[in-house]
Amino acid sequence: MGTVYIVGAGPGDEELITVKGLNCIKKADVILYDRLINPNLLKYAKKGAEIISCGKLPNCHTMQQNTINLELVKYAKQGKIVTRLKGGDPFIFGRGGEEAEACINAGVPFEIVPGITSSIATAAYAGIPVTHRNYSSSFALITGHRKQGETDNMNWSALASSIDTLAIYMGMRNLKHITEQLIANGKSKETPVALIHKGTTAFQRTLVGTLDNIEEMAKQEQITNPSMIIVGEVVRLREKLNWFESSVQLLVVNDIP
Repeated sequence: MGTVYIVGAGPGDEELITVKGLNCIKKADVILYDRLINPNLLKYAKKGAEIISCGKLPNCHTMQQNTINLELVKYAKQGKIVTRLKGGDPFIFGRGGEEAEACINAGVPFEIVPGITSSIATAAYAGIPVTHRNYSSSFALITGHRKQGETDNMNWSALASSIDTLAIYMGMRNLKHITEQLIANGKSKETPVALIHKGTTAFQRTLVGTLDNIEEMAKQEQITNPSMIIVGEVVRLREKLNWFESSVQLLVVNDIP
């Protein structure tokens, strides 16, 4: 029996993968990787390793999740070392839990290798600390979309009133709904918002506005997925702490009153 390693590859910058994650790539007989990982990580695969794309686009899956689960089990039962390489952290909106369950159900040994999740990393690369003694003592990770046919059961009232910083994954398609719900449930229209597109990469692009205007700004600047949405007063620190974008002269758009 082989072993499945469910590995978080980090948010895009190849140097942000952990040492353990990199070792899992190097020793794998089979690597199944997601669309958003840095492809440079695959150059560390050993000679002869089988490399399989599991890339997913919205409403367009190269490989369905059930198929991925079956592939992990199949190769492990052939006695192979299998590395499942996922963007960010496998247990934060990465469906790593489902893959681990598939291994358990099939009697296949597995390990979870945590990765740096995109909310923390992209915010840091945009100069935004998700917590700060003067601005934020609470931080929530939220998914910005639902399974097909699922209704919005998010507790917007609690999010608007009780959490200082919100990090919203996969939310660009529903940005208008998100901002409207936060305002309707008591969040100030002037609350700063940052959209960080392709964070931690050379293509990083940051757009900063408020709950009241960020949706229109995103349309004008054509900000699309993959983007992280950060909501909260900590966004005001970006101008002072903007170390990455200023060093590589990336495009920055700013409109906070």
